[in-house]
Amino acid sequence: MLKGIDVSYHNGSLDWNKIKSAGVDFAILRAGYGKLISQKDKKFEEYYSGAKQAGIPVGCYWYSYAKSVSEIQTEAEVFLQAIKGKQFEYPVYLDFEESSQFALGRVKCSEMAKAFLEIVEKAGYFTGLYSSKSHLETYFTEEILYRYTVWVAHYGVAQTTYKHPYAMWQYSETGTLNGISGKFDMNYCYADFQTAIKGLGLNGFNKEDSTVETVEKYAETAPTTDRKSIGIQVLVDGAQYSGTVYQD
Repeated sequence: MLKGIDVSYHNGSLDWNKIKSAGVDFAILRAGYGKLISQKDKKFEEYYSGAKQAGIPVGCYWYSYAKSVSEIQTEAEVFLQAIKGKQFEYPVYLDFEESSQFALGRVKCSEMAKAFLEIVEKAGYFTGLYSSKSHLETYFTEEILYRYTVWVAHYGVAQTTYKHPYAMWQYSETGTLNGISGKFDMNYCYADFQTAIKGLGLNGFNKEDSTVETVEKYAETAPTTDRKSIGIQVLVDGAQYSGTVYQD
């Protein structure tokens, strides 16, 4: 189990060396929000550079306000612009949590998430979905929840009771740490994303021989799940396949 933080410009100036010394294993950075490149997070470049220099592996996320498939497809393209040229050891996530989006219903939310994640995945990124436990269980189909790695937010509990596979759990929004002023989000990660992402040549990393069949474990369910499972991705002659395998 790895310990991590997620941050946006709201967290102000960060001392990444102190954050590293405090035992942080990874950081998920907000790349931005909405459908305009001008909405890239004001601290994204600074945070990315600081974390990398301190030796902290990073992922990122894009906060969505879209209310239609076409709008979220635009957001996905802008997201790709914002992260172009960078390398991420952790997944790149769609952050889906607006009440106006959930008002559209389960089918539409799932269609929108799929549209965004497909675009980003086809661009060569290891993609995932972030939302709260209740929203994930209510507004997204199993096609989405089992196809992409999930980052679940669930506060105030000793262990999340989210009922589907997940690889990261955001367990608090009131963390404190040397190197960060004020409160911030705290996370646990249960997967060796670095090995999988680098091994598959995703997120800006190059793979020496992409024509060799590769199977990588990337998302182990948390200990409370009744049936253990792993997510796998298989790369065959440049084509990528993924799914979830359960223990008998």
